Amino acid sequence: MAVIEYFYAAHSGYAYIGSKLLSEVAAAAGARIDHRPFDWHAVLAANGPNPTNGLTPQRRAYFSGREIERWAEARGLEIITGRMPTYHDNDYGFANCMLIASSLEGADTDALANRLLEAHWRDDADLADAATLSRLGNEAGVDAARLLAAATSAEVQAIYRSNTAEAIERSVFGSPTYFVDGDMFYGQDHLELVARALEKPFSGTWPRPAA
Repeated sequence: MAVIEYFYAAHSGYAYIGSKLLSEVAAAAGARIDHRPFDWHAVLAANGPNPTNGLTPQRRAYFSGREIERWAEARGLEIITGRMPTYHDNDYGFANCMLIASSLEGADTDALANRLLEAHWRDDADLADAATLSRLGNEAGVDAARLLAAATSAEVQAIYRSNTAEAIERSVFGSPTYFVDGDMFYGQDHLELVARALEKPFSGTWPRPAA
């Protein structure tokens, strides 16, 4: 079975926009999605570009606002408009680790990821709040209490650190990033290329040797 390695963060607007389409692409190709939630701040600090807070207000409004709104409309998704989600700057590590626990437990991580992303960007949910995560997990059809308990385990925390370190090593520089047979595709706007790669690999190789 083909595998799509899916590096993302639970609060990512562009991951939300691509979430349902990613599931459709995987299903059409008979591929499995390997969920690899990572610490977005640590990856951006290592691989850049400059932190979002270092951008001018208008550049931030464009990349984190206008572009997200347009893509959501193009994908037929509801989304908060005119501002960022209220709780966007809260710590989303617990939500990321809930997703990792879901994969370890063999739960429906595709459904859980989509519900968390949707709730944050459409419903203004706080992904740092345990009660909110419990409700959203139950709505996604997983055993939320079991996953939240596992999220704080040493095993899950180690995987979270490993995902982050691997993302940095493999030159991931944002969320979402997809890999098909080692070929990297950054951004939900490249999902059509992911679909093509699952059908027929692109010529050339990645990563490229350092110049």
